[in-house]
Amino acid sequence: MKTLKTISFLVFTTLFLFGCETKSEQITNTEDYNTYLTLKENKSVAFVHKEINFWQKKFDAAPNQISYLSQLASNYNTLFEYTGDIRNLYKTEELLTKSNEAYNYSRVSTVRSLARNYISQHRFKEALVLANKALAIGEGKKETQKLLFDIQMELGNYPEAVKNLNAIRDMNSFDYLIRLAKWNDHKGDLNTAITFMEKARDIAEKEDNKALKIWSYSNLGDFYGHAGRIQESYDSFLKTLALDPNYSYALKGIAWIVFSKERNIKEANRIIDAIALTHNTPDFYLLKSQIAQFKGDKNEEIKNRNAYFSMMKNNNYGAMYNKYNALIYADDKKTASKALEIAKIEVEHRPTADSYDLLAWAYLNVGENKKALEIAQNHVVGKSFEPKVQYHLAMIYKSNNLALKTKPIKEELLSSLYELGPNFDKKVNQL
Repeated sequence: MKTLKTISFLVFTTLFLFGCETKSEQITNTEDYNTYLTLKENKSVAFVHKEINFWQKKFDAAPNQISYLSQLASNYNTLFEYTGDIRNLYKTEELLTKSNEAYNYSRVSTVRSLARNYISQHRFKEALVLANKALAIGEGKKETQKLLFDIQMELGNYPEAVKNLNAIRDMNSFDYLIRLAKWNDHKGDLNTAITFMEKARDIAEKEDNKALKIWSYSNLGDFYGHAGRIQESYDSFLKTLALDPNYSYALKGIAWIVFSKERNIKEANRIIDAIALTHNTPDFYLLKSQIAQFKGDKNEEIKNRNAYFSMMKNNNYGAMYNKYNALIYADDKKTASKALEIAKIEVEHRPTADSYDLLAWAYLNVGENKKALEIAQNHVVGKSFEPKVQYHLAMIYKSNNLALKTKPIKEELLSSLYELGPNFDKKVNQL
């Protein structure tokens, strides 16, 4: 289900339309979330560690009990979600691989679990192979079709994705509704996407399912933000934290509101620093770099960007941050060729409109305007409605002297400045 999440705060680049002193409408209140920033203990993580010790001892005592490996894998995956430590994701993969090998890849639930692990690693084509293997076995077909929808969406195989979506159609199913919401969001129909996500939330509340409520509240927080419904976004993140005080994704959502809507640099940094103590991932440095850029502190901006790349170097994140690496490299003419190399790999591994957008953007930044336009027209126009993609498209049109095509995109982007972030105010207005 994590596939619906988007890192909406990872966008790059400069403001000053009204200046840094501009005060925006106040949405947040530190009293609402302060307690979540100063928690002494993560009870969920403590419980997971106990579970790992329990199942490891049982497996050590009876190594022929392969089912214990799946229990261990599930807990290491939960540990990854709470801490962001990539080693836990790879430990999950190791355990699931051992389990699948022991079962000779005949147990559908274990095959699907490994496929989901591959999705988290952005190894989508390998995930598809496993999902098809699970489908061939036949057991639990609808669960496999849900998985197939998720993978096909990531790969840009939209006709196949829709086939799987239609195969699991059930307006009373949480799992169907959240995927229907994702499909409508992909088509650019955000209002319909929100409607279906709200229906999914209602089911989670009716069933009083804590995990599903947390998931639907946090995703609605994102959706409401994209729609400019910032108060509802904030309230949804707070509802998430009320159920799980350690849910860092919701705190990051609040940090984005504080930064992008309220322009409160000091408070946004305070929130990010607090989260990073327990959930340390590279994207925190990117967000802090973005905030420093808005502030006009070039040294701090570079410092955080270097810290990001240092973390990338010291940890094997595979393809998980390729998109962000490409965007950073493309912003500097000296490194734009690196962006092009990464974008080509992304298109090969994941031929979506967003990947082609990276490729077109990289070509534009190495000076190949016509090539950028050709790629954008063939693979991006009408296929992605993400504000960052639309901004790139407008810049490509502008560089090719197609002002009439740029104007309507600019008008649309002006209503998406919250999602893009403060550093895009000036850029969009100069289109």
